Amino acid sequence: MQPATQAWGFAAVRLAGTVVLGVAVGWLLHNPWGGLAIALILHLGWMLAQLFRTEWWLRHRSYADPPEIGGVWGEIIAQIVRLHRRKRFHKQRFVQLMRQLQRSTAALPDGVVILNAQREIVWFNRMAARLLNLRRTADLGLRIENLLREPQFVRYLARGDYANPVVVHQSSGTDTWLSLQVAPYGDGQLLLLVSDVSRQMRLEAVRRDFVANASHELRSPLTVISGYLETLAQEPGLDPQLQGPLSEMRRQAERMTAIIHDLLELSRLEDTDEAVTAAPIDVAALLALLRKDVLARPLHPHEVRVRLDSTARLLGDEPEIHSAFSNLVDNAAKYTPPEGSLEMRWWVDEDGGHFSVTDTGMGIPPEHIPRLTERFYRVDPGRSRATGGSGLGLAIVKHVLQRHGGRLQVQSVLGAGSTFTCHFPPERIEAAPLTQAVRFS
Repeated sequence: MQPATQAWGFAAVRLAGTVVLGVAVGWLLHNPWGGLAIALILHLGWMLAQLFRTEWWLRHRSYADPPEIGGVWGEIIAQIVRLHRRKRFHKQRFVQLMRQLQRSTAALPDGVVILNAQREIVWFNRMAARLLNLRRTADLGLRIENLLREPQFVRYLARGDYANPVVVHQSSGTDTWLSLQVAPYGDGQLLLLVSDVSRQMRLEAVRRDFVANASHELRSPLTVISGYLETLAQEPGLDPQLQGPLSEMRRQAERMTAIIHDLLELSRLEDTDEAVTAAPIDVAALLALLRKDVLARPLHPHEVRVRLDSTARLLGDEPEIHSAFSNLVDNAAKYTPPEGSLEMRWWVDEDGGHFSVTDTGMGIPPEHIPRLTERFYRVDPGRSRATGGSGLGLAIVKHVLQRHGGRLQVQSVLGAGSTFTCHFPPERIEAAPLTQAVRFS
């Protein structure tokens, strides 16, 4: 029989014995009910005394030993002692785990900052304190935006899209570049990861300078070569057997000139810190011009449509927007067969303005989509060379959109076509009444 069952059995026997004894004594005194009442009062007094001893021990159990009580009360005290020991064991284990976690995070090469739902600092490791100049006694409980007042980081927090880290430059004290990425967890809590990427940024700057300088140096010789090739191709007495090689040389020279132009444009976009102008851009006129450019190509899709779901204008730098939209349309036209179709669409909603290019080309394998905006990255290098692609167009698109606060979204089905969509924030849209959809075909 279990100890608890035995204790309750003993308590029941004791209560029954008290009742019998009280009735017997009362019967001898010719008052059985009075004897029963006195016996129950005495039993209740004993129970209250045990309850008082148990309550006093619970209040002073940090230094007092548990009372020696049998029966049900002894079983209750034993259960409390076991629960207390189990709680103390789990508390010690939790403290050990917390110490191990603190030691492991302290050893991390990156900074870690824990923020609550109000973006107040709850905890940070030593590396975060060094990189962000945090003080454990003074900065705990403060909002992270009040300590790290970089505009890029403040916009990053407000946007709520933490998929990609933001890189900020700390020019005060030391010339340091920090990569900041937020990972949400729990009930609105945030984990801020801080990395020192100064070395990578300096290497990237050296690479950009080299590419820009090399492009500048190559542009003049290529211009001279292209001029001489054009002159030779127009020479009346040229051997007909040289016409083919000269044409191929001219084509490759033009391709190299286009690559150098794209490299210089990309370097300019990466290096400039100037604010983007907010001049209104007539998107309808721009798309009509892009449609004419596609139809002027020797090989173009059978159907080229422009769909305008809004007359709203886009606020930005028109040459840069034209370059970005033109790159997207040019890519779609290159990889769409002559019997296919291409559609350009512009619409506005509560999330801002959106421009998309949809084609019925070969599509893009899913594993390539995340890397499409890397410079010189091409899904099919052989086909790109045949069509004159440089692998720089989408990198230019990405930087133009970043300068305008936008982002690029790519959706593709292999063998069915692709859709490239540029999303612009509401502040980049000049309000205009919506009109009925218009199509050009």
